[in-house]
Amino acid sequence: MEIKNRPRHPEKVNKPINPLKKKPDWIRSKLLNSKEFFLTKTVVNKDNLVTVCQEANCPNITECWSKRHATLMIMGDTCTRACAFCDVKTGKPEKLDEFEPFKIANAVNKLNLRHVVITSVDRDDLSDGGSNHFHDVIVATRKKNPNTTIEVLTPDFLRKGEAYKRVLEANPDVFNHNIETVPSLYVKVRPGARYFGSLELLKNSKKFNENVFTKSGIMVGFGETKDEIIQVMDDLISAEVDFLTIGQYLQPSVKHFPLKRYYHPDEFKELEKIAKAKGFLLVSSSPLTRSSYHADEDFNKLKNNQKNIN
Repeated sequence: MEIKNRPRHPEKVNKPINPLKKKPDWIRSKLLNSKEFFLTKTVVNKDNLVTVCQEANCPNITECWSKRHATLMIMGDTCTRACAFCDVKTGKPEKLDEFEPFKIANAVNKLNLRHVVITSVDRDDLSDGGSNHFHDVIVATRKKNPNTTIEVLTPDFLRKGEAYKRVLEANPDVFNHNIETVPSLYVKVRPGARYFGSLELLKNSKKFNENVFTKSGIMVGFGETKDEIIQVMDDLISAEVDFLTIGQYLQPSVKHFPLKRYYHPDEFKELEKIAKAKGFLLVSSSPLTRSSYHADEDFNKLKNNQKNIN
């Protein structure tokens, strides 16, 4: 007997296809200096460095690399998590590269960076979540580049106890961990993470090393409400977070979490105004804002403002 209504492509069952929405005119990256862009690309490729710019398909790569700004990603290019918004590949990572701290330090020197952002994939396979490796990278980078300020964007070190303290013992200038979205969407958007776990990490980090600026970021466009965004701001202020970034979620492919809508630039300006009123020292809010987007300019602006106050 013939079975009717059988799926023509059974391998696609339970693999939802989420059509991509056309990008509005205000979401456009730009190439500022082709010479500097290719210089950055040469340094990255020659030393076999991993950058979140490439792995996460960042929309700002041409602009940032044109200014020699590359966000370096340590501990490999394979993540142990599978967040629904992220374009970094998931799987079983390779063992850590013991020479990576020196490679990162040399790359920062070659690019002559005054501020560097160093991030990583999640490494749930490691007993310390990679915190000791972060420590070694910070120490090596600072030794080779004493005048460069260092910002780290870390995983949540979920279920790794006090491993995060090892990162802070190396005294980065900025400790960043992204909250990413509102609590109601965590199960779908960040199934391997916990909202209040991330908040606790940020709060404990400031408590452990009060000399380090703390930072977090959220993406919008998943279907959250304005009230939910404001509640996240309040939660981050309660955790004594200093810097906040707000950017537009851009759906990487049809297999990723569906984009609900694009926020207009005016809406980002409104969110920035609200966040500043709540007391964040620095707020970056725009469609193309990412954790490391203009991080050097923002941090140096803050330092100059503090000098003027003092």
